[in-house]
Amino acid sequence: MPADAPARRRGLGLRSKLALSNILLVAIVLLFLNTYPLFSSQELIFRTKQTSLQTQLSLFTSGLSGLEAVTPDGASQVMEQLSPRNLTQVVITDPQGVVVYDSDRSADTVGAPWDWPELSQALTRKEDVFHSAFRAGAFQSRAAAPVTAGGQVLGGVCLFDYDADQGQLLLGVQQNLLRVSVVVSVLAVAVSLLLSKAITRRIDQLLQAIRSVREGEYSHRAQVSGHDELRQLADAFNQMADRLETTEESRRRFVSDASHELKTPLASIRLLTDSLLQSEVDPDTAREFIGDIDQEAGRLTRITEKLLTLTRVDARPAEALDFGPTEMAPVLRRAAHMLEPLAAQSEVAIALELEDGRLAPCGEDDLYQIAFNLMENAVKYNLPGGRVEVTLAGTESGTVLRVEDTGVGVPQEDLSRIFDRFYRVDKARSRAAGGTGLGLSIVQSTVRRHGGTVSVRPREPGPGSCFVVTFPPVEGT
Repeated sequence: MPADAPARRRGLGLRSKLALSNILLVAIVLLFLNTYPLFSSQELIFRTKQTSLQTQLSLFTSGLSGLEAVTPDGASQVMEQLSPRNLTQVVITDPQGVVVYDSDRSADTVGAPWDWPELSQALTRKEDVFHSAFRAGAFQSRAAAPVTAGGQVLGGVCLFDYDADQGQLLLGVQQNLLRVSVVVSVLAVAVSLLLSKAITRRIDQLLQAIRSVREGEYSHRAQVSGHDELRQLADAFNQMADRLETTEESRRRFVSDASHELKTPLASIRLLTDSLLQSEVDPDTAREFIGDIDQEAGRLTRITEKLLTLTRVDARPAEALDFGPTEMAPVLRRAAHMLEPLAAQSEVAIALELEDGRLAPCGEDDLYQIAFNLMENAVKYNLPGGRVEVTLAGTESGTVLRVEDTGVGVPQEDLSRIFDRFYRVDKARSRAAGGTGLGLSIVQSTVRRHGGTVSVRPREPGPGSCFVVTFPPVEGT
């Protein structure tokens, strides 16, 4: 298929469509302006002519109806008295349509039949007949009426008006309209092309930005001027690009951090196994190496489980979430009970102060995961002889869960990143405690998906940290 096949299939571009649409609209308007005024003027002149001719017809037929018969002498006398004005020709006939008087002496029509269809209709129907047309740059109007007396038709009157002056005036108006139309058409085409080019130039800028982002250049932004819908569309696209860039950076950082976290225990396992395979070691040393391998394998398992949990939390659609409600106190007590062995080993006490009857807008499994991760961190990063205080209470904003510890706390500069994936304040201590840097990320993702918020602040008074989870009110609390 030729390279330009897609372009051919696209047909006319937006610029051409806009220009053609504007030109077509202007053409329709100009066509209307060049026809409607002329037709209206013609109709107005036709009505004026008809009124004038009918008035004179009434005058002539009234004068002739006093005759016993329409004769050349009688007709001439009447017409001399009436003195017709602004008429090109006046013809008077007998009842058979034979001319007895013609104001145009040079026509030599007296004694000959007058073959106007208007006269025939007037004599037959005994009514006035009028016809007007615009031909050869002049208005040509004809009218005929019967001359009656006592119900008898004595003859007929025919009037002809040839008006070239008004015809030339109308033609002059038509020519002026045509000249104006030509000028307006040229200006309209020029303005349409400029306008369509200005609009499509901004659209092209937006399309270029879309193509750049589509190719992976997430830092590219659309620079569209103005204050209209295209600018709003560009702003919306830039906001979407910001989110894509942030998501891509998070993904790359996540992949890099995950690779680094997985590589460290794998490298340790590889080194230990190489040592076992390539050298003679006594049973005690071999047992020590195998124990180290088991610890690193356990660390790999914990990292993998946390990654799978985080992936499930992020990928689970909203309709698949369990929104409970769940009574919180029993779940918190169960999580604390599961951590008692770890707390005893670390010489840390867990104290619970729970308000019964408080409900959370999430399922039991998600609530247990939130509570267990927060309490586990509070125990792991505490000091011997320390204390973990878990409180649950209701407030005006909902239900608040606080997990406070008496450990070393989180430095102020690390508070904003404490929920980032794989982020650890003290990496050496975190690895020694078996931490993966994913627990708090799981907590934040789970809480947010159920409409809650989670935050951290220094414990007051004294050293330590305080994690606060707030759930919106649930019906029944």
